Amino acid sequence: MGSNMLDPMIYLSSNSPRRAELLTQIGVSYTRVKGDVEECLQVGENAPQYVTRLALQKAQAGFLNSPQDKPVLGADTIVVSNQHILEKPRNQAHAKQMMQLLSNTTHQVFTAIALVDKTHKKQCLVTTSVTFKKLSEQEITDYWNSGEPADKAGGYGIQGLGGKFVTNISGSYSAVVGLPLYETDQLIKEFLKESPYVG
Repeated sequence: MGSNMLDPMIYLSSNSPRRAELLTQIGVSYTRVKGDVEECLQVGENAPQYVTRLALQKAQAGFLNSPQDKPVLGADTIVVSNQHILEKPRNQAHAKQMMQLLSNTTHQVFTAIALVDKTHKKQCLVTTSVTFKKLSEQEITDYWNSGEPADKAGGYGIQGLGGKFVTNISGSYSAVVGLPLYETDQLIKEFLKESPYVG
């Protein structure tokens, strides 16, 4: 699975199978570490600030659980439509409400990544615009019943059935899935060059 348990290049502070697959795709060996944080918007915080803070906090929480001094990658993705931050749906009614908001409009997907070790940190924010076709009530119901939306930011997965709703995408496809490949690769390379803990 691209995960090297003995000597990983980095630690991944995420439970997302999609992020793990994307790291494997770009040849990064990793081991997962636990890095749970409370995902709650703070007063006065906008969407880019929120998602960037969460990625950093996840990386920092993961670092505390890391067995070695190696960089820890944290990431977070949120969907924003008409100033509304759409996270994971709480239930079917909430998912339906989100799909109605996204229907026949263009929304933004913010994905932040952060790398930390004992001495420094690096962060990056990627914004992608995604346009949905007009969705019928039946399509929304069928999509919920597929089980796919339940654990996805914005209530959809572009790499799954949700991809058929997308008429246009401007920016990084992989960032919408959960990890911008180009930016993650660059960030890791820069970080490893600068980090005194990586031999």
